[in-house]
Amino acid sequence: MEIVGVIGSGTMGSGIAQVVATAGHQAIVYDNNLSVLEKAKSNLKALLDKLVEKGKIKPEYSENILRKIVFSSQLSDFNPCGLIIEAIVENLDVKQKLFSELEKIVSGNCILASNTSSLSISSIASVCMKPERVIGIHFFNPAPLMPLVEIVPGISSDKNLPSEIKLLTGGWGKIPVIARDTPGFIVNRVARPFYGEAIRIYEEAFADFSTIDWAMKEFGGFKMGPFELMDLIGNDVNYATTETVWKQFFNDPRYKPSLTQKLLFEAKHFGKKSGRGYYNYALNAVMPEPKKDKELGETICWRILVMLINEAADALYYGVASKEDIDLAMMKGVNYPKGLLQWADEKGVEHCLQTMERLYSQYCEDRYRPSVLLKKMVKEGKKKFYE
Repeated sequence: MEIVGVIGSGTMGSGIAQVVATAGHQAIVYDNNLSVLEKAKSNLKALLDKLVEKGKIKPEYSENILRKIVFSSQLSDFNPCGLIIEAIVENLDVKQKLFSELEKIVSGNCILASNTSSLSISSIASVCMKPERVIGIHFFNPAPLMPLVEIVPGISSDKNLPSEIKLLTGGWGKIPVIARDTPGFIVNRVARPFYGEAIRIYEEAFADFSTIDWAMKEFGGFKMGPFELMDLIGNDVNYATTETVWKQFFNDPRYKPSLTQKLLFEAKHFGKKSGRGYYNYALNAVMPEPKKDKELGETICWRILVMLINEAADALYYGVASKEDIDLAMMKGVNYPKGLLQWADEKGVEHCLQTMERLYSQYCEDRYRPSVLLKKMVKEGKKKFYE
């Protein structure tokens, strides 16, 4: 697999190409927009030049990476590739059309991969003549820096393909985990309460954005609070992911998008990139001070944390991934201070269940239904996930 194709020259596509070239492969980056392609080429050079200036990489290292990356506007250039990774718009029809076109160009042995974060790999592969060669390879942004890669086989994928891709991406210096082809895979499924429950707490007028962010950093050890993180990711991106996961789970209340986020999205308050989101990022804007009340902060943190633990337990119960991969994914994909199932062991599985049952009793909403696995473990007297 000496030559790897990357489709899409945006931030993610260029980042994946950099990872591939750094690992010693020849990379071909495709985009049908010549101006976007040229911009991607100059941006990559500028990025590498900056790293050279800072002394983080040597000039010859930068030159070697640039030599290994070819930018192209012709899909036919992908003919010699052994692997192609698409990183284009999150639209199923567009991805299916692309994969159908690729099959007419590449060899029968070429692996076709999608970097999708929320669409079904099985659905993408369904239009292919050889669906067994299609797999999900989901990088996290920025691809050169974020270590996690979610490997997602579809129901038609060759059974040996996940282990082959795990070995390959591990050789690229990444930390690969294998996930079932379910909505949101591991990270985008399990992380939903970090945002959704934080917004719910705000909507109940229990605390403001800055206080909730402070609570998660102070008592949970998270590097960023949920509202800071949503503003960094972009509320357009986060809202779209939430809506996609919710719809793919047949409108399960646990993943229901919030009116607050919908309003921000419709007002184009996307966060840092638009200058305004949950916070105002104008030049002279003053960030609001949190209410630093210990009891309030601990209550907020535990409510969000137990919802995350409950989601992780459900992902394990339904075989989305192994407990080790679930914990690893959350630590390496979204920088959680520790694995959620490990956290459950420290807090006590029974305590987690009691909290979820209290929330369910209080709200009478399916959003707060306790995981079957938590109930099963307590009933059987099993106190820890890791024993």
